[in-house]
Amino acid sequence: MGAETRSYDEGDGVLRIHFTGADLGRTKLAPGPLPAWETVLSLHRLQRGDGGLPYARWRREARAALPRAFGALASLVPPQGYFPDFLTPAAPAARLEEAVDLVLSSPRAALRRDLTALAQDRRPSRWAAALGHGDTAALKGLGAAMTAYHAAAVAPHWEAVRDEVGRGHARLARALLSEGTEGMLGLLPPSMRWRRPVLEVDYPVSRDLRLDGRGLLLVPSFFCLGTGVTLLHHDATPVLVHPVEHRPPDPPVGRDGHPRSLGALLGHTRAAVLEALVDTSSTGELARRVGVLPSSVSQHTAVLRDAGLVRSVRHGQSVRHSLTPLGSALLRRGRGPGAPPW
Repeated sequence: MGAETRSYDEGDGVLRIHFTGADLGRTKLAPGPLPAWETVLSLHRLQRGDGGLPYARWRREARAALPRAFGALASLVPPQGYFPDFLTPAAPAARLEEAVDLVLSSPRAALRRDLTALAQDRRPSRWAAALGHGDTAALKGLGAAMTAYHAAAVAPHWEAVRDEVGRGHARLARALLSEGTEGMLGLLPPSMRWRRPVLEVDYPVSRDLRLDGRGLLLVPSFFCLGTGVTLLHHDATPVLVHPVEHRPPDPPVGRDGHPRSLGALLGHTRAAVLEALVDTSSTGELARRVGVLPSSVSQHTAVLRDAGLVRSVRHGQSVRHSLTPLGSALLRRGRGPGAPPW
């Protein structure tokens, strides 16, 4: 968003998106992950090092392949906080080339506006200052940086990104067809709550977004973490990017080619939750490590707790989970000698 981007436990604000009847009728789902958003949000994951297992292998491979042009793009996309709206055009471009063309054709007024907002948190470089004036060379450099970074860090993984996003996207699409827009809004992640006629989104700061008949474009994202992301300025149809639930990585296999015993016994995701309990952790922390929604973690820890493998203690508004001696023993046996973490 061009707006404030942090993980969902770092802000106590709420973004309130106000719908009218016309907005419910004009709310749409993007056809899938959008390259411009995935490119920018992957820079957050790369720089912050957060998100746990779903991003670990991607981060290693992306860092090894980073092009020199990466620095120019990273100067516009800090690890957290504001990044310019013009980097993620409101029009849902399905290919990066289309998105780059839209970025490079941004009006000078929009470039100046967004870079002025960015300068409130960091001193702009000469290149960024030239970009704000619509300098042709600076714009070409931005296009080259976006293209090179996407080619190195996002494009090699695009099939996996699309598959991962597709599962949750299909669920929302089915709800939209069978239950209408309100049914779909009710299935968004727990950090987003539909309370007719307002969609409340956990957010770093408190804001109100009134759709005023323009509708809303919902964009699923692999690299969005925790809660939603939106633009600071909505010159066209407002956009809300939302995270999807990640499938944990495949479990290690034994010499016989079969999954190791812990995953076979507990189930893939439940074994990943148990493995992620390297220390006493909250539900939200476990969700980030495993890459699933907090509601899913709560279900799995309840089963593990009933089996005597996990203990859970409430502290104020949060619940802290830890391994029992039985859970620790099972985890050691399930890994086997020399086995990597789940």
